[in-house]
Amino acid sequence: MITKRFSACQTAGSRIRSSFVVTDAFVADPASGLACDGIPLAEIAERAGTPTFVYSASSIRAAWRRFDAAFAGVPHALHYALKANSTLAVLRLLRGLGSSADANSGGELEVAMRAGFAPGQLVFTGVGKTSGELERAVSLGLKTINAESLGELERIDAIARARGVRAPVALRVNPDIEAGAHPHISTGRRINKFGVPIDLAREHYRRMVGMPGLRPVGVHVHIGSQITDLAPLRQTAEAIVEVVRQLSEDGIALEHVDLGGGLGVSYDGTAVPTPDDYAAAVLPVIGPTGLMLVLEPGRAIVAPSAVLLARVIDVKQYFDSRPFVVLDAGMTELLRPALYGAYHRIDAVQPRPGAGRATEVVGPLCESSDVVGRNRKLPPLEVGDLVAVHDTGAYGSTMASNYNRRPLPCEVMVDDGKWEIVRRRQTVDEMVGLET
Repeated sequence: MITKRFSACQTAGSRIRSSFVVTDAFVADPASGLACDGIPLAEIAERAGTPTFVYSASSIRAAWRRFDAAFAGVPHALHYALKANSTLAVLRLLRGLGSSADANSGGELEVAMRAGFAPGQLVFTGVGKTSGELERAVSLGLKTINAESLGELERIDAIARARGVRAPVALRVNPDIEAGAHPHISTGRRINKFGVPIDLAREHYRRMVGMPGLRPVGVHVHIGSQITDLAPLRQTAEAIVEVVRQLSEDGIALEHVDLGGGLGVSYDGTAVPTPDDYAAAVLPVIGPTGLMLVLEPGRAIVAPSAVLLARVIDVKQYFDSRPFVVLDAGMTELLRPALYGAYHRIDAVQPRPGAGRATEVVGPLCESSDVVGRNRKLPPLEVGDLVAVHDTGAYGSTMASNYNRRPLPCEVMVDDGKWEIVRRRQTVDEMVGLET
């Protein structure tokens, strides 16, 4: 997504107008305030309430098509990663574009199929697949099960032999490459729990060949999330191609190479690699193998597509401290700041006149870590005002919780000049419905 800023703007914002960031989907209108594809966010808040996630369908379409076009030069398949956002309306939109899907749990498998994905469009990843999940995966006939260990391969083999089938599998290898992202979302080092050391890949594939319930079809790797440096992505591609070369020497012919996901987005306005940059870095490495390239983008598709719309419920300031602006949304709706110290831009939807000032934007939860944004320069805010927390389309809804017995938020999709609620706000009765 292309981001444009007013000439007077600074990243943190220093004037009333400087809190407005203009993107393809979210545009500031002087009369109605911040809008999503022409629909004023204030209108949505009035009718849907807050907190609410507001998605731009046009943004999701544009991001997916850009990713797809970047890799058009080679046979490829985009398996959107449900862990980023698994709301049915989002999944159905992506399926309509031609996307396949990547699931990380039995629940995600079932949701993907409810969204209309066929089993042959699904890859099943996950570091701890239960026996029940593996039974279901084998019975469905998925495109691939990305196996995490020799023990998991043996369990898949036993299940498949009992059913008289050969399950398509790929081994997830750990290349011990530093992704440069936050330690909590780095998955490609030896100290991480994911996959098997790449040095053991050849041995594991040789053992796979002797397992009659398995059909080795690919090799899988995923070194982390929110990666903004292309060097580790290229190094990972080179490491995987070496595995492919070794297996070819052993007479083991694969069908695809799965590079996972991980391409980062710009949360703070700094430049990040585009899908075109990513393709230019890895295609010269992967292309000569002649194998299909599988990619599992998630964040890069949906993160910029949404804002978390929240309302100010209190403002307080003591002595010389920065004012605390308390929202009706916090870590139960957007866990990333508390979990990773993540940064999200924050705008007043309809900014009031007055000089901007450093502000602590916090949530209502009984936790000191429940902070949405620290030391943000924002225009004056009063109780009842609306704010938009940007780039929350990924890992917002999927990480939401009922902590402090807070109902899950509403979700809205804006498309073609109209908007609708695609997930209504949870009620307390629904929250306790499973309890006795």
